[in-house]
Amino acid sequence: MNPDAPRLWRGPRWALAVLLACLGMLGPFSIDTYLPAFAGIARSLDATPVQMQQTLSAYLAGFALMNLFHGALADSFGRRPVVLAGLGLFTLASLGCALSPSIGWLAFFRAIQGMSAGAGVVVSRAIIRDMFPPADAQRVMSQVTIYFGVAPAIAPMIGGFLFVHADWHSIFWLLVLIGAALWAANWRWLPETLHADARQSFHPVPLLRGYWDMVRSARFMALVFASGVPFNGMFLYVLSAPVFVGEHLGLAPQQFFWFFLFTIGGIMGGAWASGRAAGKLGPHRQIRYGFTIMAVVSVLNVGLNLVFKAEAWWAMPLIGVFSFGWALMVPVVTLMVLDLVPERRGMASSVQSCVGSAANALVAGVVAPLVMHSTATLALASFALMAVGIVAWFWVRPRLG
Repeated sequence: MNPDAPRLWRGPRWALAVLLACLGMLGPFSIDTYLPAFAGIARSLDATPVQMQQTLSAYLAGFALMNLFHGALADSFGRRPVVLAGLGLFTLASLGCALSPSIGWLAFFRAIQGMSAGAGVVVSRAIIRDMFPPADAQRVMSQVTIYFGVAPAIAPMIGGFLFVHADWHSIFWLLVLIGAALWAANWRWLPETLHADARQSFHPVPLLRGYWDMVRSARFMALVFASGVPFNGMFLYVLSAPVFVGEHLGLAPQQFFWFFLFTIGGIMGGAWASGRAAGKLGPHRQIRYGFTIMAVVSVLNVGLNLVFKAEAWWAMPLIGVFSFGWALMVPVVTLMVLDLVPERRGMASSVQSCVGSAANALVAGVVAPLVMHSTATLALASFALMAVGIVAWFWVRPRLG
């Protein structure tokens, strides 16, 4: 923790949480806002569905790639410059998307968007631990998760409204405005939270040594897997929502909001409970509760889907409770990841985000297309992804000291 932290932020803690949550929301918000306009963009730019999918893949690839470096840059040059540079580049890339004359240019600028949007996600975690002791950091991390949950809920509605009432360009003009507003807000209010004595060399040799030490640390990687992979037990259903909700559950498009209400409500509820438990429940017990909830729900989900035809009244609440369990434990595990290497928290956050993004991309590109056409295989795949996290946690727990 930065010894000067009490003097760096004198406002209410929730205000800093909102500022950091906005940084974290930028990535998912810039994905979800343009999804409703896929067909319209394809018609406008004379693009095929495969080419449109490549604009999403370019974004995710750029996001995952640069996640490895945002934290290392922040450990060397400071948190504030990396955040401001990322927001500035994101704003320019959004401008490029809005003015793109072809699908090739759109894919290029989407890749730049992805490379820059991750700065907020990675650096905000390091800032929280710079500023607060463990229990308070958990409360702020939980608040950030609550606000973060709003983005995927409202982004498709905003994107769809803009596409219907204006055109697809207006979606990216909105991202330009959001990027510029966030840059101005962070330039005005975000303090530099990395203490001068904690700055690390950006020389390639110590930098590569730092990455290597983390990757070869079984404890570190187990915690990273425990925090990132189980999320995909829920994310798999989000990716499969058009088939799962529309075909398997038989809901009309205007009823899809019920699915997102349960998933986002579960995340926000779990994050709220995690913040309330900070300093009252031991970290290991809280993590155990989160995994227990996910495990029980996953077993029940598999059993019901093997025996019965999926019905909305029980299928969607189960996913919501699963999301609750994940959000209950993930702020605690994330802080453990950062505290394993306190001298390189930015890099630790980078590696954690990169592994999480790689898992998300694997589930989106490989797992979801293979299992989405059966509710039973969806449930089994969700169980398997959750089980990766449980195995990683129960292996690492006795080795944490």
